Amino acid sequence: MAASVLRRCMTAAVKVKRFSPSVSARRCLLSSAYSDTTLWEAREKDPQNLALLASNMDRLYDRNLPVSSLTVSQFVDNISCQEEVDQAEYYLYKFRHSPNCWYLRDWTVHSWIRQCLKYGARDKALHTLQNKVQYGIFPDNFTFNLLIDSFLKDKDYKSASSVVEEVMLQEAFDLESTQVLSLYTLASYLASRPQLTVSQERALGASLLICGLKQDNSVGLTASFLGNLLLGKVEMQEGIHAVFKGMPLFWERGYMSRALAVMESVAASPADVKLSKDSLVYLEDALHELSSTSSDSSDSSGEESSEEEERKEVDEEDQAEREKLSEYESKLKAMGSQLETQGKVDTADFQTLATGLAQQLLPSVERPDLDQYQTLLVAWEAERKQLIQREQENRKKAQKEKEERLAAKAALQQQA
Repeated sequence: MAASVLRRCMTAAVKVKRFSPSVSARRCLLSSAYSDTTLWEAREKDPQNLALLASNMDRLYDRNLPVSSLTVSQFVDNISCQEEVDQAEYYLYKFRHSPNCWYLRDWTVHSWIRQCLKYGARDKALHTLQNKVQYGIFPDNFTFNLLIDSFLKDKDYKSASSVVEEVMLQEAFDLESTQVLSLYTLASYLASRPQLTVSQERALGASLLICGLKQDNSVGLTASFLGNLLLGKVEMQEGIHAVFKGMPLFWERGYMSRALAVMESVAASPADVKLSKDSLVYLEDALHELSSTSSDSSDSSGEESSEEEERKEVDEEDQAEREKLSEYESKLKAMGSQLETQGKVDTADFQTLATGLAQQLLPSVERPDLDQYQTLLVAWEAERKQLIQREQENRKKAQKEKEERLAAKAALQQQA
C-alpha cells in the first residue's frame, strides 16, 4: 500500500524541457528521491501492540507517573491506519502536558509527520504544527520540506503557506531548499489574490520578509519589499504593537520606510536584480487602501463621542507614523517610476520569478539535504537503540528491587 501511495505522489513531479507557467506548480516540486520513503522504511522495526501501549500509558497517567519518550515514539512508529493517527494525536497532547514534555524525540516528530502523510491525515499534521505549544511538534527543515511539498503537489497554496508561516515563527529558514520552496509557496499563494485579515497579512508579510532576506536576488528582494509593504500596511492600520506581537520581527517603527529602502537598494545595485512588475501593483493597491481608510477615519472622527475617542486612543508615535502616509506615498510612487526608467522592474510576475529560482536551485541543493538526512537517520537509530537498552535495564532493575522487597517481606513474616 505504501509503495502505491508513493507512486501516486511521484507522478505529480513532472519533468518538462522548458519553463511553462501552466506547469509551474509541478515543475518546481522536490524530486521523487527527496520524498522517497525507502530509507525511512528500511529502519529496524520495533513491532508493538498499540492497545497494550495505550493501556500502559493510560494507567501511568492515571497514577500521575511519567510516560517515557520511547513509549510515545513506539506508538507513533506503529501507526497503521488513519484512526490510529487520531489516537496518536491524543497521546502526543498528553505527553506534552506531562513532566517529560521536553523529551519528545526529533525522530518522533519526523515520524508523526510522515505517518500523517502516509495515511491521508495531512490536515492533522498541520493542526498539530500550528498548535505546536500544545503538541510539542517542532520539525526540522527536511520534515518541513516534505509537508510543504505535499501541499504543493495538490496546489493547496493556502495550507502550504501556513506551513511556511510556522517555519518563519520558528526562524528555521536554515536550508536553502526550505528558502526556495517557501518563496515559491508564498509567491503562488499571493498570486491567488487571497482575501486576508489583518493577522493573515501580518503573518504573510513576516514570512515574505524573513525568508526574502535569505536570498540576495530578484526573488529575495521582491519578497522583502512585499513583506515590508504588508507589515507597513498593518502598522498604519493597527499600530506597531500589532505588527511585532508574537513575531520574530524588528521592534522599530517604519516598515513603509524599509519597503522604500528595498526599492532604493535595487535602484543602486550594480547587480542584475529587479523587482517584479506585480509587486508595484501590490504597492499601488496598498497605498490606495490606506488612503481610503485614512479618509474614512477623518470623516467619521467628528461624529465620535468622547468615550469612543478614549477607547480608540492611539499611541503618539503610531499616529506620527500614520501622518507620514502621504510622504511615503509620493516617495514610493516616485521610486517605482525611477525603477521602471532604469529597467529595474521585471516584466515577469513574482510567481514566475520564484518558479524560475526553484527550477534553477532545487536540483543542486537537494543532494546535501539527502546526505544530511542519511546521517541523521543513523544518529536517530543509535539514540533509539540506546533508549531501548536503558529502558530494558531499568525494567530489570525495578523487577529485581521488587523481588528483593517481596523476599524481605516474606522473611519478616516468617520471623514473626
